[in-house]
Amino acid sequence: MVTTFCLDFGNTRKKIAIFENKLLINTIEIIEDDYETISTLIKKYNPQKSILSSVVNHNSELEILLAEKTKFHKLNHLSKLSFTTAVGKPETIGTDRLAMSEAVVYFFPNQNNLVIALGTCITYNFLNKEHEFFGGGISPGMEMRFKSLNHYTALLPIVKPESIVPLIGYDTVTNITSGVILGMANEIDGFIDSYKLKFNNFNVHLTGGDIVYLAPHLKNKIFADSELIFKGLYAISETNNQ
Repeated sequence: MVTTFCLDFGNTRKKIAIFENKLLINTIEIIEDDYETISTLIKKYNPQKSILSSVVNHNSELEILLAEKTKFHKLNHLSKLSFTTAVGKPETIGTDRLAMSEAVVYFFPNQNNLVIALGTCITYNFLNKEHEFFGGGISPGMEMRFKSLNHYTALLPIVKPESIVPLIGYDTVTNITSGVILGMANEIDGFIDSYKLKFNNFNVHLTGGDIVYLAPHLKNKIFADSELIFKGLYAISETNNQ
């Protein structure tokens, strides 16, 4: 049995997924990426392989530790992938977007795929059936929208998201909730509809921590998978950690 650590360091959360062979057995959210925290997890799970996707300035000692204790790969634009990047500057593509794209190519090969990730930002990522990544779009995520309403006004409060949202808000909180969550849902549906005008047939994949709030309000058919990025990281690790 081979154990693999798949580390995803995003703007909001730092998470580690533990795979035993191809099976995802656990995900752990860490507060700090210090040497002691990662060392403790390595001792507990004894991984043979590891891969890191990071879009933040993480602790540099982490990479040294993982390289000493495991077969380690840091995901970047030079990694071996199952798709090509038909964009002007492939080195600027976020590693999280690369990992999610790898996952859909692996699970839905030879098909057009639109991956929508709900994180700090919403990212739209389109890959055609020839496995070419064309890019997509980036817009503010849910937490960013809630915080900006509070930050840029004198009286609007910070509001926590709800999965049940009224179309017509009846007080300040529900007005904000309706505007943010249903606004995002309409944005996502609008993008999907626009892609439909350009491409005859494609799969839509929704991933990220905010799925629970957005998925119930979407009109279009989607595949929802909150662990998509980890599945992509595992696939990339298997290719690059031979």
